Amino acid sequence: MNLASPLARVRGLGSAKQGTEHFWQQRVTAVLLAPLCLWLVISLLGLDLEDYGAIVVWMRAPMNTVLLLILVVAACHHGQLGVQVVIEDYIHDDGQKVTSLIMVKFLAIVAGLASILAILRVFLG
Repeated sequence: MNLASPLARVRGLGSAKQGTEHFWQQRVTAVLLAPLCLWLVISLLGLDLEDYGAIVVWMRAPMNTVLLLILVVAACHHGQLGVQVVIEDYIHDDGQKVTSLIMVKFLAIVAGLASILAILRVFLG
């Protein structure tokens, strides 16, 4: 017999009580990535992509650097969340699931840090 109200049963969806948080993180990063990707494409269309110097000058603009950093962080987090859902849904062996989740999180962190380092290295000269 469960004495919890229907509202109490709905709060904290998911067996780990993090379903709602995961859902919102995925949606917020998606909404954030849409205008950032559009900005990046429009900005790059106005550049001569074969001219390294022009790209460096563009990347050294503080606003472009900040937006690129936000884009990288949001994209890495969004991708990690998406792959996490696929792993949780389709890998049934607990050992493989845990290993895969750790590897995906590790790769997202490494890719994000490497990208951030590259952007800051160009920005700082």
